[in-house]
Amino acid sequence: MSKGPFRVGVDIGGTFTDVVFMNKDGEIYTEKVSSTPDNYSRAIVDGISHILHSTGISSSEINEIVHGCTVATNAILEHKGAKAGLITTKGFRDVLEIRRLRMPDMYNIRWNKPPPLVPRDLRFEVDERMSSSGNIIKPLDTTEVERVVDLLVGKGVESIAVCLFNSYINPTHERRIAQIIKSKHPDLFVTISSDLMPVIKEYERTSETAVNAYVKPVIAKYMGALLATLSSASIKAPLLVMQSSGGMMSVDAAVNKPLYIIEGGPAAGIVGSHFIAKQLQINNVLALDMGGTTAKAAVIEDGEITKTPAYEVGTGISMGTGISMGTRLPCDAGYVIRVPSIDVAEIGAGGGSILWLDFGGVLHVGPQSAGASPGPVCYDAGGTEVTLTDANLILGYLPEDLAGGLKLNKRKALNAFQEQVADRMKMDVTRAAYGAHMIANANMIRATRAVTTLRGRDPRDFTLLAYGGAGPVHACALARELQIKQVLIAPSPGVFTGFGLLFAEIEHHSSRTFFHGLDASIVNAANEAWAKMARELETEVEASGYGEVRIEILKMIDARYVGQSSELTLPVPWDVLAPEHISLLVDAFNAEHLKTYAHNRIGEPSEVVNLRLVAKVHHIGKVVPGGLRAAQLGKEVMQKEKSRHAYFGEEYGWVETRILTMEEIPGVIKGPAVIQAYDSTCVIPPYAEARQGSWGTISVKVQA
Repeated sequence: MSKGPFRVGVDIGGTFTDVVFMNKDGEIYTEKVSSTPDNYSRAIVDGISHILHSTGISSSEINEIVHGCTVATNAILEHKGAKAGLITTKGFRDVLEIRRLRMPDMYNIRWNKPPPLVPRDLRFEVDERMSSSGNIIKPLDTTEVERVVDLLVGKGVESIAVCLFNSYINPTHERRIAQIIKSKHPDLFVTISSDLMPVIKEYERTSETAVNAYVKPVIAKYMGALLATLSSASIKAPLLVMQSSGGMMSVDAAVNKPLYIIEGGPAAGIVGSHFIAKQLQINNVLALDMGGTTAKAAVIEDGEITKTPAYEVGTGISMGTGISMGTRLPCDAGYVIRVPSIDVAEIGAGGGSILWLDFGGVLHVGPQSAGASPGPVCYDAGGTEVTLTDANLILGYLPEDLAGGLKLNKRKALNAFQEQVADRMKMDVTRAAYGAHMIANANMIRATRAVTTLRGRDPRDFTLLAYGGAGPVHACALARELQIKQVLIAPSPGVFTGFGLLFAEIEHHSSRTFFHGLDASIVNAANEAWAKMARELETEVEASGYGEVRIEILKMIDARYVGQSSELTLPVPWDVLAPEHISLLVDAFNAEHLKTYAHNRIGEPSEVVNLRLVAKVHHIGKVVPGGLRAAQLGKEVMQKEKSRHAYFGEEYGWVETRILTMEEIPGVIKGPAVIQAYDSTCVIPPYAEARQGSWGTISVKVQA
């Protein structure tokens, strides 16, 4: 009998939904079910219910559910958000289209900027004006506001964004507009920029407010349906949602500010990677998450997750570069939002990525995916387009019988691959399948270099930590190409993102514009501003009803050289800023500027633009397990063979390959070998050797 209480992590992917139960002793139960895009909450409840019924755990033993949500991201990528309107200051109607006049591909005359989430006919001006010091130059005309609101309602908007010029310094007019909207139309969703992101830069602030308004009704509907579905299954545990920063927030906060959860899905696996790296005392880790639809890469450097203060959402995964990533140099490929986010590069290369040939007969992998339905050809569930999973099955990397009763149809995959790829390329099936495998690796190398080489880091200095259903299949070959010598396969790699959710902390964020030179005269004013922000955050945390908690306040500044228009975020590690700390901050800024942009201007004056605070909320009495004990609910791996032929390129050809389970690893295994688990398959090529590691990992050494 299991020992409660349990915390539950739930992660929705494009192909599968992962559910992980864990108690204070590190006992974990996992479930992997197909995602249900028509109603994502159905897969969540199915996964949770299956574990409850299989183990005898009572739903009352669940004391917390943490959810990694991609609903907001998908709404933006697919342009399926709410019909939203915008109210702005006279003269600023077209800010969303003018943008910053940047282009992601400067010489591509066919590139079109992303369409604004709020079209021009739903953007209205009001004739008001606030000075940069917060003084009212032209008062707000409430009659005009009422007329504009009625016009928007007449056009059928569900949500209204309000972003007025200089409202970051004085929110009076925005708050009055919000009052008018709520008094006339209480069911409308309203987002005002001064509550969401009260910091300078008019386009960025308008973009953030529009994004929030665009996805707010979608998230409200989704969270409401999820809570109702959980309740109908007698699951009453509180629900928390993963943020882009790797922290958690309450459902109410997520509904009010969905801007903070847009990249919450990829963040969970990085949080789990950070936890495992910390337990194993590994400072530098390159995390690789390869699932059914995409592959994601991120870096943990000197024991800390690398983050970015802003990124562009909605860039998708382009056919040219194939990469979508957070960056400190926005290029207007998507919609700018300035919330702290884990620095992740994402590429359309997953197990379900469709293989296709262009007009020149060149083979490509993704970014389109067969998804959860119909899935790869070998799933024999109606899929007709061959995928990377089909190629890996042909190469002998995957078993034909998987746990859970799923049998892969290798003959069907072979016939489809022969017809769609090999014959058209006039190539042997084996070579074509291996080519697809290597193309996927090449795509992922671009993603890993986006967070290493392009950030001034050498990937050879990192340990590659692989997870996701397909990550362990490709990890060793990828490491060899990158000249990485050490690979770690995460515990329960196929559901590891769900595992990572359970090691996140609750976070509340606050930002304020604060212009001041970075010198000793800043000290008193900055301390007073931070103290006020901290009181507001503490009030916000108390209102969230988290129970008995301890609040840890982290301070940061956004700084730049005088005359610049871009800032860098720096931590301020002191409880109270003192004059003697200023020189240390200046040195830290110069060093960060050199690291980020490869140059700095030592001796030139710098200035602070924004103050930031993060309130980390720690539950008192929360116990972190000292190890993991996986319990797979009787889902033994369907291992009918002790070996099979697998292909490892022209260098090795077809090789008789040992087939093992995790429990059967006898000390050190020299490749070739395939280690099969319920939720993933780990391929150990002839040039690698593996052994069991701590915390349920597999440690692999890769020869150059």
